[in-house]
Amino acid sequence: MISTPTEKVPEGVRRILVLSDASMNMGALAAPECDRIVAAFNMAEERSLPLEWVAISSGARIAMDSGTENLDSTARVVRRIVTFTQTGGTVNLIVAGVNIGAQAYFDALATMLMHTRGILIMTQDASMLLTGRRALEAAGSISAEDEAAIGGYERIMGPNGEAQYQARNLADAYRILYEHYRFDYVPPGETSPRRLESSDPEDRSICDFEIVEDEFGFATVGEIFSDETNPGRKRAFSMRAVMRSVIDQDGGNLERWQDMVGGETAIVWDAHLGGIPVELIGIESHPAARDGYRPHDGPPDWSGGTLFPRSSKKMARAINAASGVRPVVVLANLSGFDGSPESLRKMQLEYGAEIARAVVNFEGPILFSVVSRYHGGAYVVFSQELNPGLEATALTGSFASVIGGGPAASVVFARDVRAQAAADDRIVAKQRELRLGATPEMRDELEALIEEVTLEKQAEVAAEFDRVHSVHRAREVGSLREIIDPALLRQSLIEALRRALD
Repeated sequence: MISTPTEKVPEGVRRILVLSDASMNMGALAAPECDRIVAAFNMAEERSLPLEWVAISSGARIAMDSGTENLDSTARVVRRIVTFTQTGGTVNLIVAGVNIGAQAYFDALATMLMHTRGILIMTQDASMLLTGRRALEAAGSISAEDEAAIGGYERIMGPNGEAQYQARNLADAYRILYEHYRFDYVPPGETSPRRLESSDPEDRSICDFEIVEDEFGFATVGEIFSDETNPGRKRAFSMRAVMRSVIDQDGGNLERWQDMVGGETAIVWDAHLGGIPVELIGIESHPAARDGYRPHDGPPDWSGGTLFPRSSKKMARAINAASGVRPVVVLANLSGFDGSPESLRKMQLEYGAEIARAVVNFEGPILFSVVSRYHGGAYVVFSQELNPGLEATALTGSFASVIGGGPAASVVFARDVRAQAAADDRIVAKQRELRLGATPEMRDELEALIEEVTLEKQAEVAAEFDRVHSVHRAREVGSLREIIDPALLRQSLIEALRRALD
């Protein structure tokens, strides 16, 4: 058991430390090593402490005098990791070298499953493999130039989201881990992480927050929420700028899964709000370019305000990781889930359902704030009906409905649009002219006029739909608790957090 004094916990952040001894047969795992690991988990559970693991291991021991009994020994560790994490235990892992076979599975069981709370940090020369490079080549399987190319952070574990952070070296890994403890560590006998004294005014207006080098043309956050500079809230903007304007300026922030490919539209930050540690989730609100191969039946880019399979998985994992530890605050510009064949093939329904399950099971307050638009199935997974601890609000000028006005006009109310277009005086007059004597040119003019008028009527029906299905109507029917002026968003969130926690 080790202890490190910090600003928040001067008596010491205590945890159980497990270290691999790579000088002993490359950290191979037989019964004695596995018994020690199980004992460490028992000790962490008995003392209500997190387990901190710096792992370098070649996996189960391979020798002439021992065999499958070593696999059974690693299985005992597997069982203990599962029981420890399923009852709320936390494992924080630093992979500081090569992890093979059983150790790589230990890493996965401890930090990669949907219910796990801990983080996994990899150094630049670290890797997690099922089989080592030389063994792969000997078996005639596909290998790579080195272990990092098979299971390192940069090409494999960062993009697939199984590793959450990359560090330059072991010292940098510990810097990240200590930063994580600032937001997440719960001292034994207490129920949540301790608060941080902040000098950032709670009533500070986010509208005055300056956006540095903004590629979308907004100078301040207030311009994002202004009807003059962003009518209808339809312009793309940087959600990170909004998130940065809301959090304590002296409390820091740490982003998880930043390199997960396909998860770019979900942003997960550890941060402080009014000194309270929170998991802050934002939905990116501008298109992001796709890297690498793109199937023909998938979206050309990651569109803003949309959840794709990986971003859905990231959001569900973030909510689960905070459950029972910290509040979750969601800033949402969310038009729904992507329904392309590619997304459905990649388990969009399953990961969307995982968000709903995470919200239903969440222990603690969830603050959900609509900052722009909020439509479709994404609305369901954050409905106040799912959890009594969920409080949904919206900023003035935002929109909340089953579907957006544009799609509603072109699909749901298509017959009404056609009827309105047919009754338009311009169409009626042109048709009267045709009955008196039609030419091919006149017919072409009529078709062009019908198309023009239909688009006008679609726009009118869309605007009317958005006008009716405003956040004010959502509040009247109980879908939203409150409508907030953008300038008061930070103050409102802090007040809601304190009301829920205190």
